[in-house]
Formats: sequence, structure tokens, C-alpha cells
Amino acid sequence: MFSARVPGVGSNRVARVLAAQRSKGRPLDDLTMSNPTQVGLSYPSGLLQSLADPAGLRYEPAPFGLPAAREAVGAYLATRGVSVSPDRVVLTASTSEAYALLFKLLCDPADVVLVPQPSYPLFEHLTRLDGVVASPYQLEYHGRWELSLDSVRRAVEPRARAVLLVNPNNPTGSFVRPAELEAVREIAVRHELALISDEVFDLYPFDDVATGSLGALVGESEALTFTLGGLSKSALLPQVKLGWILVGGPEPLVRRALDRLEFISDTYLSVATPVQCALPALLAGTRPLVAQVRDRVRSNIAKLRRLVSQFPACQVLHAEAGWYAVVQVPAVRSEEALVIELIEKDGVLTHPGYFFDFPREAFLVVSLLPEPEPFETAMTRVLARASG
Repeated sequence: MFSARVPGVGSNRVARVLAAQRSKGRPLDDLTMSNPTQVGLSYPSGLLQSLADPAGLRYEPAPFGLPAAREAVGAYLATRGVSVSPDRVVLTASTSEAYALLFKLLCDPADVVLVPQPSYPLFEHLTRLDGVVASPYQLEYHGRWELSLDSVRRAVEPRARAVLLVNPNNPTGSFVRPAELEAVREIAVRHELALISDEVFDLYPFDDVATGSLGALVGESEALTFTLGGLSKSALLPQVKLGWILVGGPEPLVRRALDRLEFISDTYLSVATPVQCALPALLAGTRPLVAQVRDRVRSNIAKLRRLVSQFPACQVLHAEAGWYAVVQVPAVRSEEALVIELIEKDGVLTHPGYFFDFPREAFLVVSLLPEPEPFETAMTRVLARASG
């Protein structure tokens, strides 16, 4: 009766242990937290008042979003050094929806998109729900994360339609370097593949000089490109639900893509009018919030690097940006066993590396969003348990 696109509903052992602990009311330090609204940030009072703009009462369906909202995205990106024409901005309800629209645009059922590994497991679900096959290419760690161009070339096949880049990657925190980007671009042009660059975490480099390049594909002249962003990370407002796609490439391909995207977007018309009307005020009003989170993750990654020096059996893998850190721990027991011990004995929740398709044991992925003192206390317990 039900579609095979939806996986069987069930829970893994970690989820069952976690549910049992919570049912007993036991306190838990959550080092998997990715929700910025729950980590003690100081949101400006009245921030959401702009959602009550009377203009939001008028329904004026626009497949790509209201012109003023698309102009607001262009103006916002211009302050960050990215020049994009509003007519190449497509608004969506989220980055996840942006992927779904692009899979519909580019792929027939059983077509292939190339996705990085390790990376966020959402790709498995998004591709499956659109009947698309996710074919992994590898990020390899050699003191820093590097994109394996050989694995990209091996993953290209006749039904391949696009290469997904996450820049910076989640959870490795690695940027796609210019030489890597140029090589992938050449592969895409040669095989007539689109490039999709997810840049939602680019606002959060760990150092003042980032090694990546925001919007590097917006002005692309040979490959068809789509650059993704949105309010979830750019304004710390995941609940407000607005994202965007920036379309780049040779003009004939861009026109054909936009014509088809207009049909798809017009079918759903998913972006709410009030958030589009409020967009300029939301982007401007949340800049102090972005600074808070940038300071928070920089403080926590520095604390973690200092802390891990006291536990020689563990190491923090080199990362450059984002909200997460990857900690390599002794492989004396499985990641799952260690995560369960941390829950039951130490009251700390972490992600196991296999959740992100790390190729081998043993890694833990931890969020850098928690407040600094609880973060340091919880990480001390994690490192002590992993080293013991």
C-alpha cells in the first residue's frame, strides 16, 4: 500500500536508550544540539514584529517569490561580497525544499546525484523521497579534509545529473578549496552535470580568514550551478522557513532551468507571504545573533582543542567552519557502545561517526552551539570516558 520511497519506521539502539533515559526524567547534556533557538542566545525583542506587516494579508502568488523579497536577498548577499541579480534568485521554504525542487528539475526517477561522504544524512532521505539515487564521493582526511577527485570521477555514470557540494561541509567543517572547485567544475562541464553548492554554514568560520569562497559559483559561465542559503543559518531563524537558490551558468542553460523551475515552484507556491515581506528586517535584525553564534563556536572549538590536549588518546580533527567538531577516539569499542555508555553513565549525548557515514571507527561528532561552561563540562566527561 505504501511507497518504497519512505523507509520502514523504527528506532536504533541509541534512540531506544535515549528514550529510556528521558522517560526516567534523568538530566542529559545534549552535545548534538543544532537548534539555535535553544542554546541561550539573546534574540532581539520584537524581532518577529515585521511578520505582522499588513502587506502580508495580500496574496500575490509569485512562483520565485515576491520581487521585493528577491531583491532583499540580493542586497543582503551584496553586503557579503556576492553580486547576484534578483532575477536569478529563487525563494523556497527551506534548503531541504530547495534540494527537492532541484532534484525534480534535474532528475528522472533512478537518476544519480553525487553526494559527499562523510556528510549530513539528510541527503539519503531527500534523494530517496524524490526517487533519486545518491552516489557517494569521498572526503579524505590527511591532516585536513580533502575532496577526492578520483572518487568523484569514479562516481560519474551515464545517469549522473548533478554533483552536490557542501561548502563548508557538515560535519567535517571543511571548505571546498579553489583548486578542488575548479576540478569539479571541469568534470561537471565535461559530463554535462549541474553543480549544487550548499553554503548554509559559510557565515561561521573558525578563523577571521576563511579558506572557502562564498558564492564562488554564482558567476559561473560554463556549468549550470545552484547555490543554496537561507534564514535557518543566515539569521538563526529555522522556524521562520525561508531559503533561496541562486542560479548561475551560461545564459541559455540558466534560462531553460528558470523556465522549468518556475513551473515546479508555481505548482507548490510554498513560501509564505508574511516572511517574504519581513525578509529585509529579519536579515538586518539578526546580524548581532550571527555574531553571537560565530563567537560561541569559536570559543567552544578553542576550548575543545585545549581540553583534548589533556587526553592524548583523543584528537580533534582539523576543521575550518560550521557548528560541529569531529573527535577521533580510541577504537577499543564501537561508536554505538561508547555513545550508549555516555548516555547511561555520564548523562551526555553525542553523535556516533557512523551517523554521518564516516568510513571507519571511531569518531564522535559534537555540536559547538551549547553555552561554553556546560559544553566544557560535558566534553570533559566525554573525553574521560572515551580515554578510559
